[in-house]
Amino acid sequence: MELAEIRRYPVKSVSGWIVDSAVVEPWGLAGDRRWAVVDESGNLHWVGENPRLLSVVATPTAEDGLLLEAPGLPQLKVPPATGEHVPVHFVEVDTVVLAHPDAHAWFTRLLGKPARLVWLDDPRRCAVPASHGGLPGDVVSLAGDAPFLLTSRSSLRRLDDWITEGALERQEEVPAPLDMARFRPNLVVDGFAPYAEDTWREIRIGAIRFRMSELCDRCAVPTYDPTTLEKGKEPLRALARHRRWDGKTWFGVRFVPRDYGEIQVGDPVTVLAAEP
Repeated sequence: MELAEIRRYPVKSVSGWIVDSAVVEPWGLAGDRRWAVVDESGNLHWVGENPRLLSVVATPTAEDGLLLEAPGLPQLKVPPATGEHVPVHFVEVDTVVLAHPDAHAWFTRLLGKPARLVWLDDPRRCAVPASHGGLPGDVVSLAGDAPFLLTSRSSLRRLDDWITEGALERQEEVPAPLDMARFRPNLVVDGFAPYAEDTWREIRIGAIRFRMSELCDRCAVPTYDPTTLEKGKEPLRALARHRRWDGKTWFGVRFVPRDYGEIQVGDPVTVLAAEP
């Protein structure tokens, strides 16, 4: 029972990186979702309306900037954000810092609509919403609902089985197994029974404890193939059949850290408290 993957997303809604180790901070992994792409009014550009965001590879630089790459666009090195504070319409924060104008032009070209790259200067300004299980003092990056999203390889395998069963019943071609990247987790565990994570209230990964804040309901983002960018019916169709309640479909669990420090792939995962 171990931590099988660590995934970090430098820019909200773009592709992520699998890393061998990372530092747990109060608001999430160090370097996770401190940047985001917004429109001229400060509304988030998200994958459901802009799947080309998934084609972007954003690499943090040693100077706290970014290196941006995407098919059909020139590589762009973005310096640290030093622009003015501008208003945004995020639940957890009301102002962010503008990045260099070249980054705005790059994302505008990518999306074919006005876009601006922004940076969260201080995550301590962003509280985890009480409606998502936040307690006083809980903070979060631009991830929004919680500092960490955890998923399980065994749960994904069970979901793949359900998708296969459904395809056979409908006499459709059986699709390839899903890539965990569709679900955009930070932490991926293995060695547990499928969906055991639903019951966890507190866990320890290595030496770091985490408190469960809520189960994760799924939007349309997992229906986009992260490689082809094509939209399909799965996995929401299978989740709607097997994991639907309260009018939503569910996959993954959100957590808030209780300790801070480094975690590594292969660290043991221990369940400290769970529902019966």
